[in-house]
Amino acid sequence: MRLSLQARRAAIRCAYVGLRVYWFLARPHVSGVKCVITHADDVLLVRHTYGSRLWDLPGGQIKRREVPVDAARREMNEEIGRRIEDWVDFGKLYSSKNHHKDTVYLFHGRLGDRRVDPDQVELEAAQWFALDRLPSNLGRHVRPILSHLRTP
Repeated sequence: MRLSLQARRAAIRCAYVGLRVYWFLARPHVSGVKCVITHADDVLLVRHTYGSRLWDLPGGQIKRREVPVDAARREMNEEIGRRIEDWVDFGKLYSSKNHHKDTVYLFHGRLGDRRVDPDQVELEAAQWFALDRLPSNLGRHVRPILSHLRTP
């Protein structure tokens, strides 16, 4: 028996609360990826079903022994249903928030079309935006990361 979408979203929200409790107690160092996905002059932003719900870049945590670029490939396949093999390393971002230290590896990938198949459990929305018409409710690192983007 498969749980309803609402039940699966509730489960992921509960898991996120549990993760935040773990971060508070253990104060770990975690690693993740954020991916700048572009098509022409547009960038793909997502809103998660958990957390702050601001428009953000897609991404996620790096699994143990996983190479950051492989995490980018896996996360984009899971979150937006697209396999992207060619990535440009965009550097790293260091952050301390929510009671943990975070190293975020940044990657840029291009798509030849706008087709995405968002994971309905994890993503509330996935939408393309022109770089000069970004929404006002952005995650705190989106603008600084995108300011380094050079599109052809």
